[in-house]
Amino acid sequence: MVVAYAKAHLFTFLEVKKSKKTLLFTSFLYLCPKECILIVTRHFIQRMKTVYEFSVKDRKGKDVSLKEYANEVLLIVNTATKCGFTPQYDELEALYKKYHAQGFEILDFPCNQFGQQAPGTDESIHEFCKLNFGTEFPRFKKVKVNGDDADPLFKFLQEQKGFAGWDMSHKIAPILDEMLSKEDPDYKQKPTIKWNFTKFLINKKGQVVARFEPTEKIENIAKQIEELLK
Repeated sequence: MVVAYAKAHLFTFLEVKKSKKTLLFTSFLYLCPKECILIVTRHFIQRMKTVYEFSVKDRKGKDVSLKEYANEVLLIVNTATKCGFTPQYDELEALYKKYHAQGFEILDFPCNQFGQQAPGTDESIHEFCKLNFGTEFPRFKKVKVNGDDADPLFKFLQEQKGFAGWDMSHKIAPILDEMLSKEDPDYKQKPTIKWNFTKFLINKKGQVVARFEPTEKIENIAKQIEELLK
């Protein structure tokens, strides 16, 4: 399948590269076809491994390409308004205020899949967050993050970074671990999102570099944000 993918895109690749380097590449292809197919395959697969390939909907239903956030550090979060982790909105807003001017953005995706803890319309969720936490970062349309009908962006994020493990010093961690273990003893081995306020950190190239479970200390997340902003 990989070789077939490369062959399908090889002509396009050569057409795009109009230079002397293309002629050299074509000659090399003639002499060593298998090696060149491998090179082209790697090129195209690497291009696809960014969040910029995806579009999402804002809370009013308008399509938004994540290319709009190119060259920024992103924290993508699935959220809920009636969760034990909901007070993390305060911590997220503090991060946003501290780093936004340096090229940092938080993308908030409400999700009602975990304990039905994000009820209400997109607008009512937005108003709740503004009123109770004063959030200024962008909020998008409610999504599903797990299952066959999960949003493609969140399927991709899970493929890139699997479960990162609980911080068992957090008071909610043992509760979640016990509950999820009863549902699926092997849950830790699967990349699915486990609960609200799971976070994915994206570098300036659109690559997923870290995943944080909702029990992760915010100061640990801040340190990694700072490194990416340098």
